[in-house]
Amino acid sequence: MRSPRLPAIEPASPHVTFDREEWARLRENTPLTLSDEELARLRGLNERVSLDEVVDIYLPLSRLLNLQAVAAQGLHQATDTFLGKPAQPIPYVIAIAGSVAVGKSTVARILRALLSRWPTTPTVERVGTDSFLYPNAELTRRGLMERKGFPESYDMRRLLRFMSEIKSGQRVIRAPIYSHLVYDILEAQEQILKSPDIVIVEGLNVLQVSPAVDGANRPFVSDYFDFSIYVDAAEEHIERWFLERFMTLRETAFRDPHSYFRKYAEISADDALEFARDVWKNINGRNLAENILRTRERARLVLIKGADHSVRTVRLRKI
Repeated sequence: MRSPRLPAIEPASPHVTFDREEWARLRENTPLTLSDEELARLRGLNERVSLDEVVDIYLPLSRLLNLQAVAAQGLHQATDTFLGKPAQPIPYVIAIAGSVAVGKSTVARILRALLSRWPTTPTVERVGTDSFLYPNAELTRRGLMERKGFPESYDMRRLLRFMSEIKSGQRVIRAPIYSHLVYDILEAQEQILKSPDIVIVEGLNVLQVSPAVDGANRPFVSDYFDFSIYVDAAEEHIERWFLERFMTLRETAFRDPHSYFRKYAEISADDALEFARDVWKNINGRNLAENILRTRERARLVLIKGADHSVRTVRLRKI
């Protein structure tokens, strides 16, 4: 009888690499709690995530995260016992990082749906770090509109305060709301989180390590994460997905009169594609190379996608 093939342990590395079949076996008896109709609502534009991929990739991942969250609560309770105070639930925080158009939001939405159906974590919230971008007026004042999405375009003080409130166990937490339609922060609107069990924080540079300022160290956003995921793919695939998404949006959301990108629905397809290529070359591709990709090795788990957007390989850091 042939022995089952074991996942690859990388030489002199704390990582274990799984192909899809190896990773799928770690699902064990985790039930599938999503229907085709629900999954259709969770998919991003031009993404083709199937129920088979949910079973093979996301059910094992939700099982791992649920085990980790339960264990983390046990550690918090042990600390409270040591301090002689009543146990206070602290949200388990998951970060999801990766390039524009790589599928971070879809991963976050699927995990939120699956994790919220575990009996131990019924309240799961998702927050995008786009909500902590400076408003367009402030970006313009600082000369950063062409650097939107780069680390310096975020209000880090506000984001760090938000993360601190989560990890201090504050019952009601407020975050700004960002609109991709108007391409700006929505004034006088907030996302309200009420005693969440898990918070998924998704964004381009969530694993970024900020340099010391004036010789003084400051906390990193990643200091508040319990688990981190990086969604990865070859750059040529990501660029193609970005261009395809842009051209699809040109025929859909960009036609909304309130869309910031309305003018790109009115120019020729060739001109729109040329603009999108320029955006990738000078903004999104540069941000990926200079900032985002460098954070990949800081993630606890990396989901590696193939050309068709499906996850082919999973790499887990054991420690």
